[in-house]
Amino acid sequence: MKVKATLIGFSAILMWSLLALFTAASGTMPPFQLSAICFSIGSIPGLVVLALKPERLALLRQPAKVWIVGIAGLFGYHFLYFTALRNAPAVEAGLIAYLWPLLIVVGSALLPGERLRWYHVAGAILGLVGTILIVARDGVQFDDAYAMGYGAALACAFTWSGYSLLTRRFDAVSTDVVTGFCLATAALSFLCHLGLETTVWPETATQWVAVAGLGLLPVGAAFYAWDYGVKNGNIQILGVASYAAPVLSTLVLIAFGFAEPSVRITLACLLVTGGAVLAAKDIIFRDRKAAPQPAE
Repeated sequence: MKVKATLIGFSAILMWSLLALFTAASGTMPPFQLSAICFSIGSIPGLVVLALKPERLALLRQPAKVWIVGIAGLFGYHFLYFTALRNAPAVEAGLIAYLWPLLIVVGSALLPGERLRWYHVAGAILGLVGTILIVARDGVQFDDAYAMGYGAALACAFTWSGYSLLTRRFDAVSTDVVTGFCLATAALSFLCHLGLETTVWPETATQWVAVAGLGLLPVGAAFYAWDYGVKNGNIQILGVASYAAPVLSTLVLIAFGFAEPSVRITLACLLVTGGAVLAAKDIIFRDRKAAPQPAE
């Protein structure tokens, strides 16, 4: 059961690896407008399930703290991330924001029934180094002038890691509530769009397909899969494996001609893969350890 849930959670990471490709192909739509549309699309599968099984509507009756954590997680993360990108260079802001997998691994020590091992932390650090190789290909230079953006990026990392860890504590709450989180995030993103942005619509069918792809997968189904995975799977392995997203994303961009292969990318792949294997060594080698010894 735990292995299956971990794999479901990992499917979210695979879907997030498509984020850069779909975003690049979606045109020049402003981020909050894109977020509003994508989260609206992302809520559709959940709405269909609730329409087909009305009895599941009762599962949406949850304490206020569940809704606060969920909406703050999904909308808060995106609001802070967009704020960071508006107020700091994308490379530095992205690296700070991508501390969240490491924070999940370390923070898991505070969860009931979880034990943090040295190899979980070591695996997360290897993943972080691999991510730095991918994101900071032209170097990193932090400037005090962008302190607000850096602060937003750090808050972004704590927001998503905090959401993921707190979601684990709500393991009895049905994943159906993610539908409500998506709808609320879409509404709040729309309000931010009205106040901060100028509306820009896709100009081609390809751009519309990319927007739909974003809504159905990385900004849709991925959040349902992540919710189920962190509630029922191995949260430390999922935290470390999250560093695979930028690497896989780069490989997807290479496959579609948006980026070029390099030694740096190969090394990043090795670091992230090695970190994930190290963090998951208990699961990988469990069957071997448990195998009975042959009779003499």
